[in-house]
Amino acid sequence: MHVVLVEPEIPANTGNISRTCAVTGTSLHLVKPLGFSVDDKHLKRAGLDYWDYLDLHYYDSFQELRDKYPQHRFFFATTKGIKTYTDFSFHRDDFLVFGKETAGLPMELLKANWEHCMRIPMGRQLRSLNLSNSVAIILYEALRQLGFPDLT
Repeated sequence: MHVVLVEPEIPANTGNISRTCAVTGTSLHLVKPLGFSVDDKHLKRAGLDYWDYLDLHYYDSFQELRDKYPQHRFFFATTKGIKTYTDFSFHRDDFLVFGKETAGLPMELLKANWEHCMRIPMGRQLRSLNLSNSVAIILYEALRQLGFPDLT
């Protein structure tokens, strides 16, 4: 599996997500600009000593990432989605795409990929879940569907 963070802003969230990716054998793809330095102490602390186990990639744009993996499927997490993440059947090489904490994914990206947009059910009175929690929820559902490959 692959997790993509488009322009993440909060180092602790990215650190927590990197730890989740490391323990699940999931590749993490970061699309710039990042809202922090990769040397940020909060980022490093959240990832603890898992950084050496992380398959980490950087891109200057989302299009650069898409161009590198033209045959792969991409799924987009958004509060604007109609289908829930459990409505999809995931494959081992799928990309799960998440937007920045303050704004989510750009609307033009969502509109261009509407059939692959997914949401996490939640009450209407609040805006959204924490990014690292959202990644964990959707990633573990995808891994569950795959039978937790290579995990004990």
